[in-house]
Amino acid sequence: MTLSLSQASDIVDAALSKARELELRPLSVTVLDPGGHPVVVKREDGAGILRPQIAHAKAWGCLGTGSGGAAGARHATRDPAFFAALAAISEGRIASSRGGALIRDKEGNLLGSIGVSGDRPDNDEAAAVAGVESVDLIPDVG
Repeated sequence: MTLSLSQASDIVDAALSKARELELRPLSVTVLDPGGHPVVVKREDGAGILRPQIAHAKAWGCLGTGSGGAAGARHATRDPAFFAALAAISEGRIASSRGGALIRDKEGNLLGSIGVSGDRPDNDEAAAVAGVESVDLIPDVG
């Protein structure tokens, strides 16, 4: 199974809908394919100019490490030198923070990832989870 453009669009729209329901600050949301290429990127009116890049780095970091953003954030706290090295190796393209999740089907197959940026990391994660679950897929936050 692959993640279709339609599914990715629905994921992003549901994540943004959840953000409005929770009255979060303006967000940017990106969905990447398993190779790290953008499928859908949206930036809400008023979101900071770096938010799309941060959302991308959260999603890309999940793919690069093979784990969700929550797991990456915990690991980064325990071993900051390792994550400083990862940042250097990835040429700054990785962000180990909540708000990123791997997207899996019910069998556990990797379909892509999502990154959300604009509010507190736990709120970004809540929006990401809602988006992925809206299309009956599994958000792997770690």
